[in-house]
Amino acid sequence: MSKALKRIYMGIIYLFLYAPIIVLIVFSFNKSKSRGQWGGFTLDWYAELFQSRQIREALYFTLLIAVLSTIISTIVGTIAALGINNMGKFSRTVILNINNLPVLNPDIVTGVALMTLFTSLKVELGFVTMLISHIVFSIPYVILSVLPKLRQMNKHIAEAAMDLGATPSYALRKVIIPEIFPGIISGALMAFTLSIDDFVISFFTAGTSVTNLSILIYSMAKRGIKPTINALSTLMFVTVLILMLIINKKSGKGEEILL
Repeated sequence: MSKALKRIYMGIIYLFLYAPIIVLIVFSFNKSKSRGQWGGFTLDWYAELFQSRQIREALYFTLLIAVLSTIISTIVGTIAALGINNMGKFSRTVILNINNLPVLNPDIVTGVALMTLFTSLKVELGFVTMLISHIVFSIPYVILSVLPKLRQMNKHIAEAAMDLGATPSYALRKVIIPEIFPGIISGALMAFTLSIDDFVISFFTAGTSVTNLSILIYSMAKRGIKPTINALSTLMFVTVLILMLIINKKSGKGEEILL
């Protein structure tokens, strides 16, 4: 009886969490503009979505910033993880605590802090500031994804390679990187997902010259929810869902992702 109650309880919780998303997806195919009446199945809103120049530009900036921030944060985060792993216990603990602050910090605090920093340095808010902001909040997640693989790796493998004549750079490329590669990929996927999904930090650091999809949806929603917003939100949800499934699949193959 207790197992049945637990299942019912969990079912109610999941229904409460995912019912709004399901309704949004269903009404993205609704022919009627009314949110309370089903007018038949249609793909018109998706067609209209890609005919909008404003949405295409927002999509372009969203993907461009996501790709660039993912590449840069993955490289920087991997190098930082290698350095942290080779530190002493006390230094490693201090650096990891500092690294965890952006993860635990509310997004609005990070966004306002970055905006204040750019403004105080008289840097005009725009594409560059948004890109830097996305890199900043993605790096800690990359570090937390790579570190577990470094801890699992036998530290004597690289030493053995160098004893056999390999240079440190060759040992890094041919021994260490292949060993921690799953963690690097997971960190990159996490950074890409966070960048596409981010709104708060982007809102405070984008300025007026650049807009991503999350900011566009927010501005469109203030003028009233249109069916195209449902279609756009559905596409974003499916994209993030696919990326998260890929991350979880890699995690199931023996990878730890520390959040």
